[in-house]
Amino acid sequence: MTGPKITRRDFLNGIALGVAAGSALSPLELLAADGRYPPALTGLRGSHPGSFEIAHALAWGGMKWPRPEAQTDDTYDLVVVGGGISGLSAASMFKRRRGGESRILILDNHDDFGGHAKRNEFTVDGEKLIGYGGSQSIQDPKRYSAEASQFLKDVGIVTDRFYEYFDQQYFKSRKLERGLYFRKDVYGADSTHRDVMRGFGGDAPGGIAEIVQGYPISEEARRCLVELLSGGKDYLAGIPAGERAALLRSMSYSNYLRRFAQAPEDVVLLLRDRGVGWWGVGYDAVSALSAWNAGMPGFAGMDSEDDEAEKPEPYIFHFPDGNAGLARLIVRSLIPEAAAGQTMEDIVLARVDYERLDAASNSTRIRLDSTAVDVRHAEGGQFVDVTYVRNGDVYRVRGKHVVLACYNAIVPYICPELPAAQAEAIRKAVKIPLVYINIAVRNWKAFESLGYYHLTVPQANILQSVSLDFPVSMGGYRYTQSSDRPTVLHGSYVPTMPDLGLDERSQHVEGRKRLFALSFDEFEKDIAAVMSGALGPAGFDFERDVAAITVNRWPHGYAYEYNDLYDPPEWSRKSGPHLVGAAQMGRISIANSDASAYAFVDGAIDAAHRAVTEQLA
Repeated sequence: MTGPKITRRDFLNGIALGVAAGSALSPLELLAADGRYPPALTGLRGSHPGSFEIAHALAWGGMKWPRPEAQTDDTYDLVVVGGGISGLSAASMFKRRRGGESRILILDNHDDFGGHAKRNEFTVDGEKLIGYGGSQSIQDPKRYSAEASQFLKDVGIVTDRFYEYFDQQYFKSRKLERGLYFRKDVYGADSTHRDVMRGFGGDAPGGIAEIVQGYPISEEARRCLVELLSGGKDYLAGIPAGERAALLRSMSYSNYLRRFAQAPEDVVLLLRDRGVGWWGVGYDAVSALSAWNAGMPGFAGMDSEDDEAEKPEPYIFHFPDGNAGLARLIVRSLIPEAAAGQTMEDIVLARVDYERLDAASNSTRIRLDSTAVDVRHAEGGQFVDVTYVRNGDVYRVRGKHVVLACYNAIVPYICPELPAAQAEAIRKAVKIPLVYINIAVRNWKAFESLGYYHLTVPQANILQSVSLDFPVSMGGYRYTQSSDRPTVLHGSYVPTMPDLGLDERSQHVEGRKRLFALSFDEFEKDIAAVMSGALGPAGFDFERDVAAITVNRWPHGYAYEYNDLYDPPEWSRKSGPHLVGAAQMGRISIANSDASAYAFVDGAIDAAHRAVTEQLA
């Protein structure tokens, strides 16, 4: 199959623009006429073309840009490099603590703010659809630090309201389950089956043996899988309880299955990528101890190390656009003229006026498409000069304080004053590459017909899962209530290099290379193959039913969290080289989730609080 093309879209540098019939305007003219509204752009987004080339030329090619002899802008109280949640939070905290008239400039290399907290919008058959293209949800807000909890309140978020907005019975009430799609090119024939695996998917359904009997794996593998899922067998019998945790920490979950469960390779491969969206790698590079604590099969009768921990809150604290809702609330608090409204509810349908973000009259200005290339102290340490590139031109701005809330690994290349030991500490973290794909469809009748809301693809080529989005209705936005109406499907892809003996960091580096090499056409072809193979028997037609696709590509995605298979067990959010990497340098502080070694929104907020506190001390 060569892969169908969605001919309703014209592509320009990976950006898809709907062109009105008979229009004489070019795509660039149409973009300008649209009033610059990045959330509505489709095609290849995330780290889009134009957002990373300057940084790569600096870090990979050693390119240098001349610092302008004179300032090209005023002096600000604070300059923030990076307009993601951490950078926006730092600006907001600084303004609240220092005074509302503080002058702040936020620079970001993308054409949209929010960093990984990205909003995707579609209009399909007259209906407005909203999806999330990165940072997903506010997880376990009751566990947030006092500072992060207060910050959510300061920008208008009341987390308890999500209990009303998130329909926790939506899929169950419609008898929709999780399924597996076995690809023909891997398993010999296309087929879908109920998903019986525990771990990152909830409890397994009843009738495991009958369901597994239909899986296209060997009979030996079916017997082993049923045994693993049914429990009752202690695979570590004879090993003292006090020695088990250390043993499990010393091996991958894949090798645990091979060594102790005597699992055939069919089973190992079926389970290998179950947690890739959580860990960033498959179970060939995650310890058996972590798999045990995540509830994966094969640990019957063994109490998890986390069993005594406080149970997490339900995973429901989710705006229709994910944490882009939080980013938009912060922007509204900084620049009220940019987004109408007053509440967390009305931000959902508010249209941000991007022309207002960098208005000269603002006390806080957000300047997009701007990549910092040099950050250093000036005037005997009384100021910090930031040189940045925008549309091919070089500018220099001065700040009394600077917060580097950008991708952490670029800091050694843009900050010449960084001590060597600090640069080395920063290099120990390698961001997780990932892709979040939003697929706008005219209906989801095929999912309903098959009885699934989520499909996982074992041994996927690109698309590893596709599902109906989170069922959230709020602020006048209503989640799809009927399968014959348009909706957004969410897909994911985390590029890994499994079973090659590579540790997690090495897999992220190699996966990033693969991700940069993939074109939108390759994504579209694989999406079409998976959806046609899985949903085609239920009447799905890719050309007819898919209206638009947005591929949110994040080669430098989620922050690296310490992996107990490769890192010392004592390293954690509170102990590890990231603390050295985040050290203050005079009037320069570092704030991002990398600096917290924690890939969640409160990690970004906590880092922002620390950085602002350092600068205001």
